[in-house]
Amino acid sequence: MKNKRVHVVPHSHWDREWYFSIEDSNILLVENIDHLLNVLERDETYSAYVFDGQSSIVEEYLNIRPENQERVKKLIEQRRLFIGPWYTQTDSLLVHKESMIRNLLYGTKIAQSMGHSMEIGYLPDIFGQNGYLPSIFRGFGLEFSILQRGVYTEQLNGDVNFIWKSPDGQGVKANHLYFGYGPGKFLSSDQEYVENRLIPIIEKLEEVNEHCDHLLLPAGGDQVLVCEHFPETVAELNRIDPKREYVLSDYETFMKEAWAGEPFPNVIEGELLASQRSRIHHTIRSQRYDIKRKNAIIEHKLLHVLEPLAVIGQALGLPYPKRWLDHMWKQLFDVHAHDSIGGCNSDETNRDIVHRLEKLERMADGLVNLLKKRITYAIGRQTGNENIYVAFNLLPRPFSGLIDGVIFTKDPHFQLVTDDGKGVPAEIVEQHYLPGGKQIVVTAEGEKEIDVQGYYRTVVRLQVDHVPAMGYCTYQVIEGTEGCEKRILDQEKRIENEYLALSYEQGTLQLHHQPSGETVTNFIRFENTGDAGDSYDYSPLEGDKPIYLEKAELLSVEKGPLTEKMVVRHIRVIPSCLSEREKGECSSKLEIITSFELRKGEELIRVCHQLENQAEDHRLRVLLTPPIADVRTSFADQAFSLVERPVESRYLADWREKRFAEAPVPIYPLENAAGLYDDRFVFAALTKGIKEYEVLTETNELALTLFRSVGVLGKDDLLWRPGRASGINNKVVYTPDAQMKKKMDFEYAIYMANETLNSAKIFAHIDLYRGHFASYQRQQLNTFEERLERFEIPYPIEQAPESFSLLEVDREDVFMSVCKQAHDDSSIIVRFFNPTSERKTVMLKSNHIKEIEETNLAEEKIRTMEGPFVVDAKGYMTLKLKGTNMS
Repeated sequence: MKNKRVHVVPHSHWDREWYFSIEDSNILLVENIDHLLNVLERDETYSAYVFDGQSSIVEEYLNIRPENQERVKKLIEQRRLFIGPWYTQTDSLLVHKESMIRNLLYGTKIAQSMGHSMEIGYLPDIFGQNGYLPSIFRGFGLEFSILQRGVYTEQLNGDVNFIWKSPDGQGVKANHLYFGYGPGKFLSSDQEYVENRLIPIIEKLEEVNEHCDHLLLPAGGDQVLVCEHFPETVAELNRIDPKREYVLSDYETFMKEAWAGEPFPNVIEGELLASQRSRIHHTIRSQRYDIKRKNAIIEHKLLHVLEPLAVIGQALGLPYPKRWLDHMWKQLFDVHAHDSIGGCNSDETNRDIVHRLEKLERMADGLVNLLKKRITYAIGRQTGNENIYVAFNLLPRPFSGLIDGVIFTKDPHFQLVTDDGKGVPAEIVEQHYLPGGKQIVVTAEGEKEIDVQGYYRTVVRLQVDHVPAMGYCTYQVIEGTEGCEKRILDQEKRIENEYLALSYEQGTLQLHHQPSGETVTNFIRFENTGDAGDSYDYSPLEGDKPIYLEKAELLSVEKGPLTEKMVVRHIRVIPSCLSEREKGECSSKLEIITSFELRKGEELIRVCHQLENQAEDHRLRVLLTPPIADVRTSFADQAFSLVERPVESRYLADWREKRFAEAPVPIYPLENAAGLYDDRFVFAALTKGIKEYEVLTETNELALTLFRSVGVLGKDDLLWRPGRASGINNKVVYTPDAQMKKKMDFEYAIYMANETLNSAKIFAHIDLYRGHFASYQRQQLNTFEERLERFEIPYPIEQAPESFSLLEVDREDVFMSVCKQAHDDSSIIVRFFNPTSERKTVMLKSNHIKEIEETNLAEEKIRTMEGPFVVDAKGYMTLKLKGTNMS
């Protein structure tokens, strides 16, 4: 009797773009699926084929071959062709948590509409696993996950089957692809292949399947065609191998059979970042910073401005731009594929990605413009006021604090007043006079040019009070009244607010914490090193010593009633290339202009660096010194809570001897924040598009990688990554664009408080820093500030109230991660999460909601809700809201 069953799973791993373009990929895709359909229909013994867990490939195929829709559907319904649950194979450490959820939502819905969505959380190739993936998979009803990268051998305890748990306690039954997704790619019954390649692989799989008689042998690879001979080959293997049974199978069948008995005892918790057996590319998070930053901007505009604003508009009677959002999300999912967002692509492909993001930003800005204008004009018609300014608060609780906006007036002096006539404290950030130009008027005598009066464009910072939750309030703009103060240049070398102070002393910067009296001297500097790596990985240059930019030059100090700002400059001549660096020569000027901003009432110091890179093959990091002496762990936000990580890797000392695929350096990803803490202080950096950090144990500095500059896609034998080049390894693909010789901005804020680590406060400050706000002025002076301002549009609603609140929660420590229209109807989906270690009871207040349902992440009903609801520790809850215009 044969005691082991080997599940041979034919599949293709399909990269949408990489060192080739998406157009190249789609042309190949059509040829590939044409052939696949013919093979599966011709040979009934070819039981199944897995097409990479993606639904986008079928959409792309049917765009070109719509006549084959029924053929495709039939095979999917018969469980012979597997697609889904993903739309695209997204990276899980470089994109927003809600982007991953949305990717699965679109992927599963599309696959289900075609007959079936694969019931496996399939992760064949992404560079590390987000700790919340098990929970997210369970939210879509997925019981199983199959993954490759990120697992240490010792974590397996002798078995590649294990329970994988998220921080909220949700878990999936998982299988680790010990040899990756291609050990059976060249499957053959040839004697030499069987004896020298196949049997050694199978024997090793038997070793690491201590509690299981079912072995998984994925038989596929990148962009491969279906292997027509597999049924015959499997039959022949059964004849020649007396010890094992070979079956053509699929991932669903394998997992159900492997887990049919008692659950496997091993449990692995949280994120998976091990680089022991597979490359994780720890430093890919700083590759092509421009792509990471632009993606972060787009995600924020979609998730935290456009969608919640559209929900407010829907509640008031405006149409929700669902078709536009469907189109935009699918475009963004292409960017989120692991190679695409990683930036490890050809220059041609990366240019396509940047252009895709630019188009998405234009669409988002245009749709936001329409929503703001329509709501504001409806308010104006109801109130009878022409010159009004509307502030939108897109958080689920009232907001009091500072918001920025743009005001146009004929008079340089103006004031904003509330509905009860109170002036709003305001500060002029900048003000410019703009000529009105000329207007063409058609008369009986022909066209005439008429001079149009000029006006002032003012960027203003307002101190607003109690802007309604998930709603707005209206201010009247009164011209000719002194209501806004300007910032003035100040000779003092110090800025401060209630919480922090920054002082300049003989070329260095000192950060002072006002409540505790703690001062951090020389708290910021820059580190420049050579980068002999490629688009996947930073690689130190042997013998290289870091160049530090420590001495700053003070350029200006400005002070106003709401803001104090300091601008400094760091300059250093650095090597222009690796050759100069090896020779100890320097010829390239690196000039970094940094602005520090302290705002009234905020516990943050906002930082912006501006530079123009002129050098090649180097890395630039900013080093921040915290008021913390003994650093053991760091923290970062990941999905719905904080994750803590060691600042030193216990695997680093002997990684070469143990033949790790890549050095296990303690360089980590972050979503929005990273920091350090002890029993006295918390010190965190909140970022906008910066995705990589490290804690330097010798100095306790928090290092944020600003950017890397490299010129090739892949290289052999890097210092931290021995062996073949990553990516395409039989050709050198040069990527001069990846040298990042361009102007760049880097933004982050520093949060420093004398308290123990409080995860809710970190997430609250992320919300504050990222800014969940929008604003709009109804005015007739300027038609160019917003994308669609000068064009005529219809106004679907006539009137809207002067102030409005759709919903509000009664807690400060529970946060909203999404507010959008449901996928399948016009009700509203909101998701609240609790990053703390204790359950939270929450009351949702609204005058506009008639019915509340709890749903899973797939937006399927779990139960009807009444009264307060409970969000589990480090967990989340999804609600479907029904009411007026929402059903």
